[in-house]
Amino acid sequence: MKYLSSPALYVMITLIISACAPRAPQAAPTINPVDLQSTMVAAAMTVVAETQAAIPTATPPPPTATFTDTPVPTNTFLPVPSSEVTFTPGGNSGGDPCIYKVLPGSLEGEPVRIRIDNGTNATVSVSVNLQQTELQPVCGYRGYTIEPGQFIVITDLVEGCYTIWAWNPDPEDYFIVTNGTSCLDASGRWGFTITTRSIEGGS
Repeated sequence: MKYLSSPALYVMITLIISACAPRAPQAAPTINPVDLQSTMVAAAMTVVAETQAAIPTATPPPPTATFTDTPVPTNTFLPVPSSEVTFTPGGNSGGDPCIYKVLPGSLEGEPVRIRIDNGTNATVSVSVNLQQTELQPVCGYRGYTIEPGQFIVITDLVEGCYTIWAWNPDPEDYFIVTNGTSCLDASGRWGFTITTRSIEGGS
């Protein structure tokens, strides 16, 4: 059996005791005041940015339609509300430029006579739209206003295919009706009657 010498034993005990002995406290690191201020400013700006991002954006309310009274027979067209017109009978879509074009004052062709009666209790706005065809190169509309129970007679239009729209602009009793499309020639006397459900009539 081997025994450690006394000096070696002392060295080993000293090492064990020094390893278990408490260490001297280390000095706390110092903080640079400029770095501390920069950190605080960056943190504050982050909070401000996150707060601004969380605020909902203001959304303005949708505009409401404003309807006004219109004078008796006029050639100023009151536009048909696009949300109500999803198609134009006779194969024309709502994007057809003819429905936004005013007919010229003078048209070439055989004249036709059209009577339109207002069979409703409301003052109605009327749009008479001439469709573009091979025989009729021009297209567009004329606009009118008809009082309740009254009628108009139109004599400055020519042979062609017409779509008639009529609507009550009063939001409380709103309606919109059409005749579809009627092709008119000079041989007939054409009459149409507006009701709250349709536009009836023909030659």
